[in-house]
Amino acid sequence: MCGRYSLSKNKEELQDRFGAEMMSEFKPRFNIAPTQLVPVITSQSPKGFSFFYWGITPDFGKNRPVSQKLINAKSETISEKVSFKNSYQKRRCIIPADGFYEWKSLGKKTKIPYRFTLREDEIFSFAGIWEEFESTEGEIQHTFVILTTSPNNSVKEIHDRMPVILTRETEKIWLNNYSSHEDLSPILAPFSADAMLSYTVSPLVNSPSNDSSALIRRTSPMDQHGNYTLFG
Repeated sequence: MCGRYSLSKNKEELQDRFGAEMMSEFKPRFNIAPTQLVPVITSQSPKGFSFFYWGITPDFGKNRPVSQKLINAKSETISEKVSFKNSYQKRRCIIPADGFYEWKSLGKKTKIPYRFTLREDEIFSFAGIWEEFESTEGEIQHTFVILTTSPNNSVKEIHDRMPVILTRETEKIWLNNYSSHEDLSPILAPFSADAMLSYTVSPLVNSPSNDSSALIRRTSPMDQHGNYTLFG
């Protein structure tokens, strides 16, 4: 599962990295959470950033409460599941990021937050699919989910799933409207653990209301109550 990520780079850095124009204002984000409006790039408009909500309401369950929205989709079954099959074929997107968070469970009550990045702290992207649906107020909204895969050797010590991370090369394949399932399937594999870093961060990241640069700094391992722990 991927339930929180960061995008701490500025607008100019994002435009340069993806070769796309961002018409809206953007400030660095350090604790992006489901239901928030964030930048994505779609296969329909690869030269521009769109702003979509994180969390899809499936066709079979339109207008569900926000708390019931889906935020991830398993890449292994994406081409078969009725709720995602059409989006996988026609509405793919990439989600810019520079890190994501997972929590290591130590007993029933202790969880330690970790941040995962690429080794050079560069910008990357998650593979995603997007959808549009009608809200209870009759408005058309655009939403997305992040695809997940089995964890690499780094992530599996913390969690049993990880987001699908794309490179510059695989982004082109993912956004190509003519890519077949045979083209797409190989790029939905776990990202190389050797190309990634992980470290513990402040438990302040637990709350989506906290969104500052302090959240991405390395800290000594602390549980969700802010108590120091010997475990890393």
